[in-house]
Amino acid sequence: MTIVTQAATAAPLPSPQPLAMLDSRVPLTRVSLAYVAQRINLYLRFGNPARTVQLDRWRRCAVFLPAAIFSRIRWESNDYGTVRWQLMVLQACTPLDAMQSIPGIRPGARILLHSEGEQKVRAVLAQIDAIELLGIEAADVSPAYWRTLGNRLAARLPLPDYTVERHAAWLAGRALQ
Repeated sequence: MTIVTQAATAAPLPSPQPLAMLDSRVPLTRVSLAYVAQRINLYLRFGNPARTVQLDRWRRCAVFLPAAIFSRIRWESNDYGTVRWQLMVLQACTPLDAMQSIPGIRPGARILLHSEGEQKVRAVLAQIDAIELLGIEAADVSPAYWRTLGNRLAARLPLPDYTVERHAAWLAGRALQ
């Protein structure tokens, strides 16, 4: 009769080392996230990271595979109130793709939508909520829609709705590629 100790059966703690080994084969996009109460909140509104690594009590790192679409919200305040609202819809890239350098995102990403200010961010959040009410995951929405939404927002024109028909057309076109 053998006695098995709990230490022998427990799974080892996850470490960032397997992620470093994967980095040489697959180009990954790393997104820094943080939360300090009443000061800063960098978080993902939507997206499906391949992995999330908890760095410490306040910081995390989300890792995305190429072509993944995600949204990062940045909210900052000081002693006098909110100083920054920012929402970006981004697409992870490969090293061969054109990408923009963005603080907190390594090595960079393709910007599909960029909005600054409380009113613009709330308008985009309302569109994201409407998309999710249709039963469509926001990360699966057409990149062309996010670009159009960003352009309309910048031009102060009415924002387009994302419909089930538009999503079906996007999926059909993607299947043909």
